[in-house]
Formats: sequence, C-alpha cells, structure tokens
Amino acid sequence: MTLKINNQCARKLWLSAHGIAKAPTGPLDVMQIVRKLGFVQLDTIRVISRAHHHIIWSRNQNYREPMLNKLMADKRAVFEHYTHDASILPMEYYPMWQRQFERHKNQLDRSKYYASMPDEAGRELIKQRIANEGPLSTHAFETKRSAPKEMWSRPPHKQALDYMWYIGELSTSHRKNFAKFYDLSTRVIPDDLRTQSHTDKDQINWLCQSALDRLGIATLGEIQRFWGAVDAREVKTWAASAQLTPVSVQAADGSWSDAYGAHDIESRLLNIENPTTRLRILNPFDPVIRDRTRLERLFGFDYRIEIFVPAEKRKWGYYVFPLLEADKFIGRIEAKADRQSSVINVLNVWVELNVKWTRARVVKLDAELNRLARFVSISDVKWHCTHPSTSL
Repeated sequence: MTLKINNQCARKLWLSAHGIAKAPTGPLDVMQIVRKLGFVQLDTIRVISRAHHHIIWSRNQNYREPMLNKLMADKRAVFEHYTHDASILPMEYYPMWQRQFERHKNQLDRSKYYASMPDEAGRELIKQRIANEGPLSTHAFETKRSAPKEMWSRPPHKQALDYMWYIGELSTSHRKNFAKFYDLSTRVIPDDLRTQSHTDKDQINWLCQSALDRLGIATLGEIQRFWGAVDAREVKTWAASAQLTPVSVQAADGSWSDAYGAHDIESRLLNIENPTTRLRILNPFDPVIRDRTRLERLFGFDYRIEIFVPAEKRKWGYYVFPLLEADKFIGRIEAKADRQSSVINVLNVWVELNVKWTRARVVKLDAELNRLARFVSISDVKWHCTHPSTSL
C-alpha cells in the first residue's frame, strides 16, 4: 500500500533531511554537516560569502570560512570533485567515486573542448613538475590558446590540469584565495581509500541508496541528479531490484505525485518535528533550493538565479537570497557586502503574495542580517531601499 505524505509533512521532511529544520546553534561539527548533506557545492561568486561557506553556516552559525580548507588541506577529511558541479565530499566516499572518474574520462576523451590539450607525454611533464615542486595552481604554467577566446575556453595547460583532475590522476591539495592547487592523487588521497576496489554495481547501489536516504523522498530522476554519477538507465535497473517504499507526495497546489521514501521513512514521519521559526537567509546554491522545479512543487516558491540574465531582463536581481521562515519561503532579499567599507548593503527586499510584514518578522530579518554580517566580519548593515518596518 502506497504511503501518503501531505504537503506540510513533505516540507518538514525535506528541511529536516537537509539539516535546515533545527536552529543553527550548538556545538559545531563541520564533517557531520558535510556527511549529512553528502556534498557541499563550491562556487566562485562572493556577494557576501561564497556558497560553500554560506551553506555550512546556515546549518551552524558557529562556522567560519577558514574551517573548510583546513579539513581539506590539513586533515585530508574531504576531497574535491564534480557532482552536478564542483563540490566538497567526505574523504571516506572516495572509493565509491571511481566510476565517476571513468565516466568523466569517457566524456572528455570525446569532447572538442579538450582536443587542444597536451598529449599524454605533455601531461606527464606537468605531473613531473608537480611531483618535483609540490602542489601547483594554473598560474604556475604558461600556455596560450590556439583558437579565439570563447566563454568556456581554457589554455592548454589548464585543460590538461582539469582533465587529470576529472579522471582522478590529480586532486585538489588546497585552495588559496579560492585558486585551486593541484597535486598528485597519491599524495592527497590516503592509500587505503585510493586503492580500494568495488564493483560498478556496488558503486551504483551505494550512490542510489545514499541519495535517497539524504533526499528522504524522491523520484528516480531526483535520485539520479543527486550525485550526478549515474545515468537514468542505471537508476532504473537499481530500483527494479531494490526494496523501495512507494509514497505519494502532495504538492503545494494540492496535487499528488508518486515517489519513493528512504528506508526509514515511516520512522521519520513518526518523529517529525516542527522547523525552527527563526528567519533564514539561504544561499542560492543551498541544497534545499538547488532543484528549482522541486522547490516550486513542494513550497510553491518560484525561484531562479539571474546571474547569467542581462540586467535589463532580470525580474529580481543579480544575486538574490531566498528567505525561509519555519517551513515556508516568505520572500527574497538582494544584499551585497562591501568589505572595504565593512558594510552589507541591502538593495531590495520582497515578500511573497499573501505574506505580510509583521513587527516580529522584521525583527527576525534584522537579526539574521546582523548575524550574517558578523559571519563575514562586517560591522554594519545599510538599507538602500525602504525598510519593511515603515509599512507597519
């Protein structure tokens, strides 16, 4: 019999599964956060704080930016690779990532974007430099593009470094001012993890089951997209032999759709808790909102990031943060840090239809902005639009 999950429960399950239901306080365990999420997406853009730092801070506001690089560079507790995008993953997952290296090799060997990179002998010379000199960034090399510069084009040495990183021959040693430093994987990845061997079937089983466990409730397509390391056929084959719990999930508009529940879905429903009423300013790349279609289906919140949209065509703004209160997205805010002046400038704020500013809500927004400022060592918040308190 199919388990039915109403919309309110589905929203609470989703927030709990992604570690955002509880107040972001208490003892800090960064690795526990990374493991619960599965991975943390990296992003270069720093409007206030880069996405990976903001994502972890949203789950525990005792977190500070240098902590993640220490986990990578000093403790070797995480490694960096590609899920749906560049991400940080727990080091113990490395053995289950072997098929991802092979998948990338097959894809890149056919890609025209890597046709001009150095051949195998040339790549060996790059690895020899790294072996002799230690971790190197792309700035340590100098080659020029042979074709006109395009948006995603890379000089040959950068193509070679990325190619060897994608296929697992090189690993990220550390980052400095977000610049990636490449080292030999034999010097970054512990031997016991790097040399482990698992069948392709075992890796697929682990990837699919661990995705469903982290999502809580998901369709096969959502399971596939979680790690970005299996294809639709492989997920379908896995599902045919796995003992999955079918569920029917109610959307924000009242409609119902079929999905599957985690192995402990009934226990999760029995122990479901109300999310904190604390107002949260989430990052646009937060895993809670990464799947925009699912976000709209579960929460009725239509959100798009507009960094690649020309300014004159943007509906909201370049980098707009969603506002979460309890289990509802109540609005969005456009804010930008000016570190030189030590100020966060609030450019715009919007509430959703049928949401009103109350005195308590305004106080919570101001408090969260001040917490965000302290997180990035900024001393002041300035409003360049109408403060919502004026409408009370």
